[in-house]
Amino acid sequence: MQSAHTIILASTSPRRREILASLGLEFDIHRVDVDETPRHNEAPDDMVQRLARAKAAAADVADSDIVIGADTAVVLGDLVLGKPRNEQESVEMLLQLSGRTHTVMTGVAVRSNAESQSIVTATDVQFREIGRDEAHRYWQSGEPSDKAGSYGIQGLGGMFVAGISGSYSGVVGLPVFETVELLRALGVDVLVKPK
Repeated sequence: MQSAHTIILASTSPRRREILASLGLEFDIHRVDVDETPRHNEAPDDMVQRLARAKAAAADVADSDIVIGADTAVVLGDLVLGKPRNEQESVEMLLQLSGRTHTVMTGVAVRSNAESQSIVTATDVQFREIGRDEAHRYWQSGEPSDKAGSYGIQGLGGMFVAGISGSYSGVVGLPVFETVELLRALGVDVLVKPK
């Protein structure tokens, strides 16, 4: 069921687009330009929430529109692993993640003209051991080049994942449960009307 509002996804991420479409919602896509540089001593959860809010706020939309912004970070200890710039960075990231558990944090912000709400999810992801040759071959697939932490759990990168604790869709880039709750709070019906 669709609300009277136009929904805007302030992201060109194919993964976020697929997740939102899977909910049966009609939406438009707006590309936004937000500086994603972490601030000095900024905690990863604060960073993804700030960036999600900034992306939602950056979309130039009508007053009646509802905007969704999101940002995802892969966190290993004190390191925030972004998107790899080249094959060497990709391989090094994967070897850092190899045999260890890391956390994927996704911030989601939903705003209307009247209000804005946001939330952060944190999912622990356990990787099996990855060899250097395997990491190089994975890079050659083309999949890791545009993904935080240099892997996509929903694609070939899923073969590295021994287990997760938390939101699978949050690791992909848009946590379904939390996004739907934020939308419903702003009057958007997803499948069922709120009572």
